[in-house]
Amino acid sequence: MSTGNPLRVGVVVFDDAEELDVVGPYDVLAAWAAMSPLRPEVVTFSADGAGVRCAKGLRLVPDTSRDEVGPLHVVVHPGGRGTRLLAQDADHLAWVRTVRATTPLMTSVCTGALVYAAAGLLAGRPATTHWAALGELAALDPSVMIDTEARFVDDGDVVTSAGVSAGIDMALHLVSRLESPAASAAVRRQIQY
Repeated sequence: MSTGNPLRVGVVVFDDAEELDVVGPYDVLAAWAAMSPLRPEVVTFSADGAGVRCAKGLRLVPDTSRDEVGPLHVVVHPGGRGTRLLAQDADHLAWVRTVRATTPLMTSVCTGALVYAAAGLLAGRPATTHWAALGELAALDPSVMIDTEARFVDDGDVVTSAGVSAGIDMALHLVSRLESPAASAAVRRQIQY
């Protein structure tokens, strides 16, 4: 797949996304982009390209819309209260399934896993989510092999993380996986995590 860049990462933003679910991984990945010889591009996008208001009131203006974001190597789907609506939104679930067909690595933070489960991405796979949403995940898809202890679960082409700050750990893991453990350590040092 050619994306015009060596590596493109897209972070989905939406109303009532949990702030740290968005900006934690974004900060890790943007720090990596600034220092990596791979020159990854990290972009944010919403359904229609319009700004969003996160769960605690932070307003974000994305780079583009999901229809205009173009091919991606990695999708990061944050969690938050807004995922409950997205997990029932036929258009959003259809988009998740469509983008899954052309995106090598689908990742979620916190209750972003609920959206992936509702879209069928987690069927029969190991996954995790925020501790308070484990029951919701099981109800959406009883075939998901839920890991109640992991900070993140890497199942090859799908990576899920537990709640909120675990998204930072997952993003550092992505840097290690996509470039190297040394690159991840350099990013960790840069952001003083």
